[in-house]
Amino acid sequence: MQHITALDDGLELFKALGSDVRIEILKLLLENKKMNMNEIATKLDITGGALTNHIKKLEGCGIIRISSESAGHGNQKFCSLALDKILIDLENPDAQHNVYNTELKVGHYTDYNVYPTCGLANSNALIGEVDDNRFFSHPDRYNASILWFSKGFVEYEIPNFIPFNQVITQIMISAELSSEAPGINNVWPSDISFYINDTFLGIWTSPGDFGDTRGLFTPAWWYPNWNQYGLLKMLVINKDGTFMDGLKISDVNIKALNLDYQSKLRFRMAVEDNAEHIGGLTIFGSSFGNYGQDIKVTMHYKEMKAPILNS
Repeated sequence: MQHITALDDGLELFKALGSDVRIEILKLLLENKKMNMNEIATKLDITGGALTNHIKKLEGCGIIRISSESAGHGNQKFCSLALDKILIDLENPDAQHNVYNTELKVGHYTDYNVYPTCGLANSNALIGEVDDNRFFSHPDRYNASILWFSKGFVEYEIPNFIPFNQVITQIMISAELSSEAPGINNVWPSDISFYINDTFLGIWTSPGDFGDTRGLFTPAWWYPNWNQYGLLKMLVINKDGTFMDGLKISDVNIKALNLDYQSKLRFRMAVEDNAEHIGGLTIFGSSFGNYGQDIKVTMHYKEMKAPILNS
């Protein structure tokens, strides 16, 4: 997912989408997942040179990715989609002043209870042994940039350094997520539950544990038949409820959480024992997957109202 918070920042993307030919390219890739350049040019009845120009524009704004693969007597260039969603935030820029941003490393959880298959790794190596949940307590887990488990939870404490005498009016949490299958399986649904301070926010069902292509940031030493990338998801809690990528998943709103400058914020991601789809969870950090980020948090806030004193 790509999240555009200012219209000017999305200008190149809007230009790239402002072409009938480029929209047809995206439709082909939606239908076929991956195609080489010759196949696309033939389908659209355009020259290779014309196609190259269109592909450059789509690749330049991050909508598609290009990979080279050996075939026959040489390498062929293949195109595939790099985004699953585009979220455009049209909020008034004036409302962006009272904002606090922070980022959580994947390994900086404060509590956990996980079951195999499970494991952690940093950008250079596995941390401990695979499928031994004791290593989720290992000191090196603070450097983890990927973790996975079949069911259970991990919980993070979100730093809260908004200014004195302020109340939180919106929370946005962005993370690259997928299911956790034995090996990989692009069709492996998993119901992932989200909580803040033990308040259940809602469920998002991950469609699979993706491994059809190597993640853009996934290190070279990582095993090819293991989790390669996830989907970038945006969880938002505001005055109207809780949303995932703009779709409402519950009526729990920010007022119900009652958060201010003194509040602790415990954020939990879980795959519950009683879920319909117990397909695990993988969290990708900045050294794995397709997005090169850890768990990003944005909090909006405003000044508390002064209490009304009775005379």
